[in-house]
Order: sequence, then C-alpha cells, then structure tokens
Amino acid sequence: MPRLIGAAQTVTTQAQQITTFNSSGTFTAQPLTSNAWVLVVAGGGGGASSTGSGGGAGGHLEVPSHPLPLSPVPVTVGAGGAAGQFDPAGGLEPVTKGQPGNNSVFGAAAPLTAIGGGGGVRGISGTPKAGDPGGSGGGGYRGGNGGTGTPGQGNRGGNASPATAGRGGGGGAGAAGTDVSTPGAEGGATGGAGLSSSITGSPVYRGGGGASPDGTEPLAYFNGGIGGGGNTGLYDPSNPVGPYKTDGTANTGGGGAGGMFIFPYQPTAAIAGTIGGSGTVIVNEPEVTAASSVWDLRQVFRQVKAGDWTN
Repeated sequence: MPRLIGAAQTVTTQAQQITTFNSSGTFTAQPLTSNAWVLVVAGGGGGASSTGSGGGAGGHLEVPSHPLPLSPVPVTVGAGGAAGQFDPAGGLEPVTKGQPGNNSVFGAAAPLTAIGGGGGVRGISGTPKAGDPGGSGGGGYRGGNGGTGTPGQGNRGGNASPATAGRGGGGGAGAAGTDVSTPGAEGGATGGAGLSSSITGSPVYRGGGGASPDGTEPLAYFNGGIGGGGNTGLYDPSNPVGPYKTDGTANTGGGGAGGMFIFPYQPTAAIAGTIGGSGTVIVNEPEVTAASSVWDLRQVFRQVKAGDWTN
C-alpha cells in the first residue's frame, strides 16, 4: 500500500505539571505548553492597631486558559502588608494604620496582576475613617465605609455605619467584610470569606479578610474570613503571652487582623495589629499530546477501523 511522504507518525505525551511559587522567581513552560491555568494572589493588607479595622485580602485573579510565551516568565509574589503599631502619642496615623499588601504579577508582556489588599485603619482620636481600597478593601472605622475592592479580584471591606463606634471586617476575595451597624456599639466584625480554587487538584480557599476587634470586651473574639484571614480579639490576663490574635496566613493573601486597645490588661504587643498574609502564584500546565511528521496510510486505516480517528 502506498505511504504518505515523510516518516511514520510518532506521538509524544507531555504530562500535566503544577508549579507553585511562594516567593518570586521565573517560570519556564514545558516545550508543548501553549496555554495554562494560572492563579495569581496578592499579599493581604495589614490590620490596624488600637481597635482599628481588619485588613483586606489580596486580589485573587484566576485565568483558566492563559497563553504562555516560549521564553521564561518573571513571577512576583507580593508580601503581606505590615501591621499597625501601638502609638504612645495617642493612637495617631500613620503609626496605627495597617499597610497595604503588595501586588503579585505573572508575566511581563500583558501580565496578570493581582492587587494587594487594603490596610486596616483607625481614625484619629476615634473619628470616622474609611477603609483603604485594594484587591479587597480594608474595614471602615467608627462611621466610615469599608474600602472598595478591585472588580474581578475581591470585595469591599465592612462598613461601620454612621453613629456607630465599631469597625468593619476586612473584605475577602469571595465576600465583603462584615458590617457593624448597631448605634453606639463598640463592635468588631468577621472578615469576608475567600474563594476556593481547585488549581492544585483539590479545593483550597485563599483570600480571606482580616477580622476587626471589639472595643469593650477583652474576651470577645472574631474570626478572619475562610482562606487565611487573621483572627482577633482574644486576650486573657491569666495567659499574658497570648496568642491575642493571628496574622493573615502566608501564601493565601489573607488580610491581617485589627489589634485590641483595652487598658490596663493588655501589653503593647496585644494592641498592635497583625500582618497580612503573603500571596502566591500557581501555574497548572495541562497534559498535551502532540504528533510529529505525517501519518502512514496503513496506520490511518487501523485507527479508522478501531473508531479512534478524528479529523
């Protein structure tokens, strides 16, 4: 039987490969990869001190099929924002303010950029303060609205409605931070929930917002959003070494928690906020099957007969 010109067909299969960056580096695709599933999570915002609000989660940007160049791709993993600190001068910003998280970036030409989470805030002498914007926004303080989130990456921080003395929770990648609306309440709030991704093969939540503390009860406790948001508000005088609160979880982009401000019980370590969680970049290259040269006609016949031939 005649043959097509060229060598007989050979088939090469390139296995699926998942690469996780928990710090900055360079990604090089496998030879047969042209598109990949990419997740980019930015660093979460830091929580404010002195009963300040929780930090917002880092932006959560997921692209199921992103084109990849043949050349190496730079990867930047954003650090979490610094925590607000105790200020002996009276709780003034910028000392008490949580700092924004840092952006995470995949690529150079037309890069995927996740925006760092907004930091938690504390108004000067208890005056209203709006939360900072970011991938997800930080919570508002004593009448201030939560900071805005970045569309497609996160949500707003929780609002502290007018005439309240509370502070909103940090926004999460999957939901807004919890609002505080009881007039006169020194209330804290939970952080917004993060988002689940199965890019590594099983569902994992990332991008939870940081919690904000209660201002009147030292034993009140508020959880950060699922996906790495920091918890806050627990202080037990019988256990002075803590923990009083938790940081945003590393490599989830979780927002940091706000710190308490209850005297004479708490040392300055308890008053400070907590840091935001660092981000991550994950690349999932699919399995690829590629053929070389041309098909032998006899092989075509066998494939057609077996019902395993697609034009």
